Amino acid sequence: MRYLKWALLALGAVLVLSALHYNLPRHDVVRIVGTNIQRIDPSDTRVFGTLNSGADARSGTTFGNVIYAIFPDGKPMVYRNEDTEWGWPPYFKFNSSDIQAKAEDLTSTADSPTWVVVTRYGWRVQVLSMFPNAVKLREVDGPEVTVIPWFNIFFFIVLAGLAILVRGMWMQFRERTIDPALEDMGDAWDTRSDLARKRARTNVGRFKAWMRSLRS
Repeated sequence: MRYLKWALLALGAVLVLSALHYNLPRHDVVRIVGTNIQRIDPSDTRVFGTLNSGADARSGTTFGNVIYAIFPDGKPMVYRNEDTEWGWPPYFKFNSSDIQAKAEDLTSTADSPTWVVVTRYGWRVQVLSMFPNAVKLREVDGPEVTVIPWFNIFFFIVLAGLAILVRGMWMQFRERTIDPALEDMGDAWDTRSDLARKRARTNVGRFKAWMRSLRS
């Protein structure tokens, strides 16, 4: 049972950390090299996100904005650019068209690069055709810029505070409610055990007295 307990705790921790890693914003310093509108047919089973940028009502085909970028080390990256609206995760993004126009304006070449900080969430999984969603674009001076994730820092501080608060509330509840109840149960069990021992000794004494009366 101990190994099962630790296995379940480890699985829960992995799920929580994976959800946080997917949904929390991250920052990439890249050079935008192009944009496109990706067409997704209804029969396409690839994972591409919700792709709510547009749809053909007759065929059911959906369209999604795509941003192509290159990291300073030359590695490529592809972002989808779609509105989250009021859904999850709660970025309340309604300006995908504006971001697409800004991405086209920031498009550059290797000879004359324009470096951009892309705030995004999600994962890039090539085997699933899965792309992170670009939330914000910001031009910077160069690829050596340091981006401090203030939102993530604040989020984890609040999360740690809530964890400490919940733990304190649980300890108080345990101290005031659970521990006294366990002590009462233990006292009741001890009292019953003492009574049982006394009855046993009394019955044994009576039996010995009866045996002595038979011998006499």
